[in-house]
Amino acid sequence: MAIRGKGNCFNYQMGKNNIEKYSAGYALIKAVAGFWHNKFFYRKIIIIGQENINPEHHLIFAPNHQNALMDALAVLFTNKSQNVFLARADIFKKKSIASILYFLKLLPVYRIRDGYSSLKGNDEIFAKTIDVIKNKNGLVILPEGNHEGFRRLRQLKKGICRVAFQSDEAENNSLKIKIIPVGLEYSHYIRYRQVLTVVYGKPIEVSEYHELYKTSPERALVELKNRLSDEIKNLMIHIESEEDYEAIDELRSIINGKYSDDIKYPKIFRDRILIEKLKNLRESDNQLYRKICTLSLAVKEKTAETGIDYRHLEKRRNPLGWLLAGMLVILIGLPVFLFGNIFNAIFMGLPIWQTRNIKDPQFVSSLRYGFSVALAIIFLPLFLILSLFLFSTWWIGLIFFISLPLTGLIAWNYYLLYRRILGGFKIRKYSSGKNKEYQKLKDAHIELINLVENIQNDSK
Repeated sequence: MAIRGKGNCFNYQMGKNNIEKYSAGYALIKAVAGFWHNKFFYRKIIIIGQENINPEHHLIFAPNHQNALMDALAVLFTNKSQNVFLARADIFKKKSIASILYFLKLLPVYRIRDGYSSLKGNDEIFAKTIDVIKNKNGLVILPEGNHEGFRRLRQLKKGICRVAFQSDEAENNSLKIKIIPVGLEYSHYIRYRQVLTVVYGKPIEVSEYHELYKTSPERALVELKNRLSDEIKNLMIHIESEEDYEAIDELRSIINGKYSDDIKYPKIFRDRILIEKLKNLRESDNQLYRKICTLSLAVKEKTAETGIDYRHLEKRRNPLGWLLAGMLVILIGLPVFLFGNIFNAIFMGLPIWQTRNIKDPQFVSSLRYGFSVALAIIFLPLFLILSLFLFSTWWIGLIFFISLPLTGLIAWNYYLLYRRILGGFKIRKYSSGKNKEYQKLKDAHIELINLVENIQNDSK
C-alpha cells in the first residue's frame, strides 16, 4: 500500500515500513525503560549464556512464554539489539495504537480468528521479518503462541520454524539463520523486586535442516520444532507432572529459596537438579516420592496459617539479642522508611491499586511495570525540576532528588527486615508456648529437608 495522507496514517506506515531500521527515539525509550526494568522493577537479573549471542549473525530468539509481556521485555532488556517482536494482530486495529506498536517494534501476525481474508496480510509481514533478520536486529518469536502461568513448556507452534526456513529460502540460503533458545525464570510472577533469570542457549543452525526441508518440508518443520522444544526445556524450569505440579513447584522454594540471589551457582540450576531427582524417584520409589509431595504441600499450608516463611524455619535459633538489635535498627530507620514511601507509594503503590481487578494474573506484572515506568517518565522529571526549585543550591536539590529512589529501595528492604524480625518474635512465642500447629510445621519441615537431602546424597 502506498504511503499517503498525513498525521497518524503517515506515521502508521512509516513505522511499519522502517521497523527494521535503527531508531534513536526508540533507543532512548529502551534505555530509560530498560533501566527501570533492570534496576527497580526487579531487584536482580541473572543473565546466563550471553556469549551465545553474536550480533553479526542473523538471529531468531525463542523464549518460553509464562508471564505475558514481561517475557518479551526479559529478552529485549538483556541484549543490546533493537529486537522486533511478533504479536497478535487484533491489538493493531486502531491506527493510533498501531503507530505506537510499530514504533515499539512490534509486527502483527494474522490468525484465522481475525478473519480468513486477513491472512493475506501475513505475506507483507513475512517480507518485513526477512528485512528484520537481514538487518541483524534479532527477531523474537514466542513459540508457544500464548502465555500460561505454569513452569512448564507447552507444545510449540510450527510458525517459528516456518519463518526460519522460508526466510532463508527467500534469500537463497545465504542468511544462515540461527535460532537462539531462551529460558526465562521468575522467582515470582507478580511481586515487585523479584529475581529474573534469563538463560540464552547455544544457537541452533537452521541450515542443518535445509536438505531435509527440500525433500520433506513438513518433516523438517517437525524435527526442528522438536529440537527447539528440547533445547528450551534444558534452559528453564520444566515441571512435567500436572498431578504434582503444586507440590514440586513449592518444594523448589522450600529447599532452594535461600539461593535466589546466587549468581555463581544460580537457583535455576539447583531447581532443575531437584526436579530431575524427583522425576527419577517417582519411578524408583513412588511411595517416598508421594511422601515428599505430601510434606511439601503440608509445609506450604502450615506456613500460610502461622504467618511464618521458609527463611525462619531454616534458622535453628532466633536469638533475642539479634531480634532486639533489629528492632532498634527499625526504630532508627523509621524516618527514612516514611520518606522512602513517598517514592514507593507513587511508583509501586499506584500500579498495585490500578491492577487489583485484573482477571488474568499473568498480565498483572506487565501492567504494573507499564504503569510504573509511565509514571517514572512523567513524574521523575517533574520531581527533578521541583527539587532544583525548592533548594537555592543546585547540588543540594540534586542530592534531594537522587535520595527519592534510593530511600525508596531502602524502604522496601526495611519492610523485609521488619517482616523477618516479626517472624522471629512469632517463632519465639510459638516455641515458648509450645504451639501445636507450629510444632507440626517444624516437624514436617525437618522431615522434608532430611528426605530431600537423602535422595540428593544417594544419587551423587
